[in-house]
Amino acid sequence: MRLLIIRHGEPDYEHDDLTEVGKREAECLAARIAPMKVREYFVSPLGRAKATAAPTLKRAGREATEYDWLRELSIPVLRPDKNGDKSRVPWDWLPQDWLRDPRLLSAEHWMENEVMQGGRVGEAYAHVTREFDALLARYGYERDGLLYRAVRPNEDTLVFFCHLGLGCALMSHLMNCSPMVLWQGTAIAPSSVSVLNTEERRPNIAVFRAASIGDVSHLYAAGLAPSFAARFCETYGNGDRVD
Repeated sequence: MRLLIIRHGEPDYEHDDLTEVGKREAECLAARIAPMKVREYFVSPLGRAKATAAPTLKRAGREATEYDWLRELSIPVLRPDKNGDKSRVPWDWLPQDWLRDPRLLSAEHWMENEVMQGGRVGEAYAHVTREFDALLARYGYERDGLLYRAVRPNEDTLVFFCHLGLGCALMSHLMNCSPMVLWQGTAIAPSSVSVLNTEERRPNIAVFRAASIGDVSHLYAAGLAPSFAARFCETYGNGDRVD
């Protein structure tokens, strides 16, 4: 099985839509994804994800199944540097704050952090990953501890149009690591594609491995530079994307 986890194009968060750049990104993405042999498409209910999926679905002559659990993980938390104000992005901490707590690096203990507990982020993560596993089971792969059982092994491709935080949460579950590692350790650009394939080195026992994370080759092929969204400046004095 192959999973494509796609972040929406450059967002207009105020209107839950895409910017003009984001719309061009979605068209470039469609040229890449629509020709693929895809078993099923899935999409978040949020406008920016559906607008990203629309050109691909139109070219492919397909529809996508919408799931509420694919929406972004916008969960208010009391971020350590916000002086009591809540942030709706539970993973976007300053490095000097989150790296003080080694539990956040642990797949077993990250949700025990006081900030995560205060926002009940672990509960939201558990709900999303349960729904994800239930879907994968319908397509032949059943979660069994840290592995998957290939009950009906296949080479189907499933495509998910979703969000940065949610996509990293899904990938962390597949790879059995703390989501904070991916939330903080990767910069998933708008319209990027992350590809995870099953590997079955023993009969009926499967794991998922990432073939690529945050790939934007479709933008380079069209002569477009990736959007800066999801990144911060390389040096502190290099702009205003430092908070």
